Formats: sequence, C-alpha cells, structure tokens
Amino acid sequence: MQLLNGNLRIMLHKLCIVLLTAAAVCAPLGAIQQPVKTRGGLVSGVAGKNPSITAFKGIPFAAPPVGNLRWAAPKPPAPWTGVRKAEKFSASCIQTVADSGRDPWTPEFMTHGEISEDCLYLNVFTAARSAGEKRPVFVYIYGGGFNEGSAAVPVYDGEGLAGKDLVVVTFNYRVGIMGFFNHPELSAESEHHASGNYGLLDQVAALQWVHDNIAAFGGDPSRVTIAGQSAGASSVHALTASPLAKGLIHRAIEESGSSVGGVGLMGTNQLANAEQNGVRFAEAKGAKNLAGLRAMTWQQIAAPVQAPANAAGRGGAGVRFGMVVDGYFLPASVDEIFAQGKQNDIPEMTGLNADDMGISATPNATLSAFQDQAKARYGDLAADYLKAYAVASDAEAVQAGPESSRDQSRVSMYLWATNRAKTAKTNAYTYYWNHSLPGPNAARYRAFHTSEVPYVLNTLYMSDRPFTAADHKIAAMMSSYWANFAATGNPNGKGLPQWPSVSEKPDTTMQLGEATGVIPIANTPAKIEFWKQNFARPAVGRGRGQ
Repeated sequence: MQLLNGNLRIMLHKLCIVLLTAAAVCAPLGAIQQPVKTRGGLVSGVAGKNPSITAFKGIPFAAPPVGNLRWAAPKPPAPWTGVRKAEKFSASCIQTVADSGRDPWTPEFMTHGEISEDCLYLNVFTAARSAGEKRPVFVYIYGGGFNEGSAAVPVYDGEGLAGKDLVVVTFNYRVGIMGFFNHPELSAESEHHASGNYGLLDQVAALQWVHDNIAAFGGDPSRVTIAGQSAGASSVHALTASPLAKGLIHRAIEESGSSVGGVGLMGTNQLANAEQNGVRFAEAKGAKNLAGLRAMTWQQIAAPVQAPANAAGRGGAGVRFGMVVDGYFLPASVDEIFAQGKQNDIPEMTGLNADDMGISATPNATLSAFQDQAKARYGDLAADYLKAYAVASDAEAVQAGPESSRDQSRVSMYLWATNRAKTAKTNAYTYYWNHSLPGPNAARYRAFHTSEVPYVLNTLYMSDRPFTAADHKIAAMMSSYWANFAATGNPNGKGLPQWPSVSEKPDTTMQLGEATGVIPIANTPAKIEFWKQNFARPAVGRGRGQ
C-alpha cells in the first residue's frame, strides 16, 4: 500500500510538472499579473492578437452621464467589488453611425456597433510584465469633427504601439449635442458658471484616471503623451492650453490640426453666443427649459433640427456643436493662451496631409481664370502671388492651384510653430505626409485626411487594403518616430532619418511617406515670402490657396 501511495505521489508530481509547463507555454508571453488593481476595483484583461500584449477594454473612468448628469462635468465612477472583466469595448457615445464607411473613409476608419449615453470607458493595451516597468504612456484621442468617433474604431487599435514598448490608452468622450451643448441654465447650475465642452472635460477625466492608475499597468504617469487627429488634434491643442490638464500631460502630437490664426476645427466662439444657440435649439425641440430637455430620450435630442442662426459649426444633418471659450476649461482662446505664455509648455509634434482638404487639380482651369482668381483673393498682393506662381499656359494653371494650396498649408503650419516658439521653451517638430493609401480609389483620394493614422499607430493589420512591403516599411518608420517622441519628446532614434526641430532648420518641414527627409515649406523663397506676407495680414484680409 505504501508503494502504491509512493507511485501515486510520483505520478501526480509528474502530472503537475506537465500541467505547469503547459500553462507556461499557453500563457500570454510577458503578460502582466492579473487582476490589476485600480482605484475603482480589480480588473482582468484578455490576450491581444499579439499574445505578448494584454488588452483591458471597457474600464469606466467616469459615471454614466445620464439623467441629471446629462450635460454635466464627468463624475467619478462607482467602485465595484470582485474582479471586473475588461474584455470588450463599451458602447460608443451618441452619434450617427455609418458602419459601411463614407468615402474616402472605408469601414476601418468608422464607428461600429452600439451607441449609448453610458459610454465613458477607456481601454489599456500593455506588454509590460510588471507594474514597475514605467513604460511611456500614449493616450490617443479620436477625430470626427466633435460629432462622431469612438475608441473602438478599428485603425485606433492599441496593440500596434503597445508592441513598441508603450502603454497605450484609448477612450470615449461625448460628441455632438451630448458633448458640446451650451445653455444659460447649464451655466447657472455649474459651480464654474460654464457650460459646454463636456467632451473635453471627459478627456481631462480620462487623463486623471491615467495619472492615478496607469502605473499598475506598467506605465509611467510622468511620461504621458496625448495624440490625436483632426478634432482629436484640436482637442490636444485645447488640452495643452487648458489649466485643467496641468501636470497630466508631458508631450503632445497633433495630426492635421495646426495652422496660424486658429488650429484645426477649434474656433473662438464665446460662451454667451453659444448659450443663445442652445436656447434656440431648445425652442426648436419644444422644450421650455433644461428639465424638459433632460426628460427627453437621447433619440429625441439627437433628431435633426434646423441649425439656429449664428450657430457654431454647420447644420446639415442637424446642428453641429463644438468647443467654446467657457472661462473654465478654456479661460481664453488657445491662441491667446499661448500668446500669454500660460500654456502647458510641453514638446509638440504636428503635421498635415498633402490632400487633407481634398486638394486636386482642376482639369478645366485656364490661365485667365487663374489670374482673375488671384486678383480677387489676394488684392494688393496679387502681383506677388502671380510672380511667385508664374503660370504661362492653361496646362500650368491646372497644376499651380493645388501646388499653392499645399504651400499655403505648410507655411501656415510653420508659422503656427514659430508663433508658439515666442513663449514656449520646448521644441516643436512638424511633418508633411504625402503617401497615398492603397486601394481602388488611391489615385482619386491620395494622401487624404486621416490616411496617416494606420501608419503612425502601426495598425495596417486592421485593414484589408492591398498593402505592400513598402507600406509596412513606412508604417514601421512612422510608428517608430511616434514611439520615440512619446518616450523622450524627440522623434529621432537609431536607424531613422534625422528629423530636425523647427528651430534647428527654419523654413523647412519633415516629409514623410513617399520619401523621407527635410524639405522646404515651399520650393522657392518667393513663394515662402508671399505666404508669410499673406498671413501677416489680419485674418479677414487673407487669401487662400487656389
């Protein structure tokens, strides 16, 4: 009997060794120990597509903004007991969903699935093995004109940069009417006497969560980079200007969102004007007061109405709301805050796409029309423009218009950076993206607005476009620049072409895409000088590229 028990013990011991070995083989490589403790409670994640990365999806960073919290600053989430399974994305915030895409934006660029007012959740992607690794943190803010967007958009997948030694965070913020509605009653009930900008306050709440919790996921709360494209870039600019983000951010990246005299989609609409737009909106909905609006379903609120007079943004499928100078999140416009030197002075990297504005040649352009348009747009500077863009035929006029528009955009971005340098002590880096995203409409849309995102986030794997070895090489380079910047505040690193800061090489920018290297912001001194003169004039007198 003793022999039997001894053999049994040996067999059980061997079985345990086999099972432990199998578990070690099957476990995610380098996975962080779970559950992870956050201030709200314990969370467990799931292995990513890359088994060395753990994804935690759907962690609440604020209470659901429903009932009396609709159109209110975000409140802390309720803590939970036990282990919360963070295995899937939450619902996206209220918006119109175009699952099938909207050319040139194919489905991998769009929001999909459920929408809900209960949407304030974030996602963490990490390859850290322990809480003490202190990896740089990369927080991505989606675009969508402050009217749509989601952290679950496929090309925003966090694994692409998490595989480059970053801890990546994506999150939802309220958009459209739910995120940017102003009304006198809302301002009155606020302890800060401000309304609107709720989507931006959501962003601050997410960053506060990162500050308080990211170390548990292997991140370094003293190295947090915020990045965004389009409205996300405008959000980044606003956060660099907002006193509410002080100490929460340490580097900033703005894609398609920096220009002189205004950045991206960000206006200078004042609170009083926006409140009156809100009153007209409520009247159009048949609501006598704020309580009436809050009693409505979100479907009733989001149903299209005719845009009120003087509304910020544009109408179309409904009123479009955006950020305002509210005296709280934004004490003044972003430009004014930078001019006063009151911004969060952190390194910035910004750029634009060659075809951001849908720039294309006009096949029917003529020499005389080109000249007439120049005189109408540039007035007393028209002669300088026509000298800089010397066009002698209809064929040349066809190409000169798009060329001047791209020059105008690059010079405007450069002047934004030089204006920034008047009060900033940190470096700025600019880029110009000109690679056409492959696909059936590549020749038509070229380097369109948002086309750089899957390259910089290293997420080509989320698209079924016919990518080549060259595309993967570009993505490896672009994402390395972004990862380096997140780590050090400087995009340069081993094996990459040197990228100078704006102060190191004036009147230039870094071209990325078809070729990589430093280029002038326009290809002749006369063109650069013309655009500088144009932008030196008051905004109402400036001409725009053809």
